Amino acid sequence: MVYILPLLFFVTAALYASVGFGGGSTYNAVLILSGADFRIVPIIALACNILVVTGNTIRYAMTGNLDWRALLPALALSVPLAWLGGRVPVSEFVFSALLGVTLLLTGLSMLFQRRWKRPADTPVTSRALVLMPVGAATGFLAGLVGIGGGIFLAPVLYWIRWSHEKAIAAACSLFILLNSMSGLAGQAAKLSSVGTLQMAKPYLPLLPAVLIGGWLGNRFGVLKMQPDHLRQGTAVLILIVAVRLLYKVWRTT
Repeated sequence: MVYILPLLFFVTAALYASVGFGGGSTYNAVLILSGADFRIVPIIALACNILVVTGNTIRYAMTGNLDWRALLPALALSVPLAWLGGRVPVSEFVFSALLGVTLLLTGLSMLFQRRWKRPADTPVTSRALVLMPVGAATGFLAGLVGIGGGIFLAPVLYWIRWSHEKAIAAACSLFILLNSMSGLAGQAAKLSSVGTLQMAKPYLPLLPAVLIGGWLGNRFGVLKMQPDHLRQGTAVLILIVAVRLLYKVWRTT
């Protein structure tokens, strides 16, 4: 696992960055399946998320696709609730079950993302009324299990016709970045209070792996190709991991 984990994280970062996401859900699943202590899994995944989506956010901003003001209704509650979610202690069974369901929904969301788009003449509900509760729920879940939440925001943005595809990818990158930073702060405070934060040190080599993978994936996805095929391939990978994780949870019941 010493060499396999960095390679898996590198590939995951490259795939997710190519479609504007960070990969937190898959980092979590891979760590759980590798036998990592579930208490330190979210903090590792969130740190990796931050490294990947920082590059995404900068690149999207440089291309003029990032409109952070329009995203404020989603961020207003998601960021503080991500910190709160990170502070909440959960059992290994609850964590693994939540993560498995999250992965399952993530894969389905990515696989059928195109179907969330509505015709241009469809009436749009007030965006703030939609984005605030979605941001709140997604932010809390992000902090609790160690994801960024952008994968759940994206279908909603498509559904309300928030903007064009690259602007939505840019918004999700910023959403993931801020939620990951907030969730990481909550997780770090929780782990330091129980003396387990140092258990994450052996996983530090994963950080340069995702930094390089994220940079390559972001450059490839943003600048050179349409993301549809990569998104579908990544969705299949996530669904496979989700089924394996849920099966593992089921066997422990």
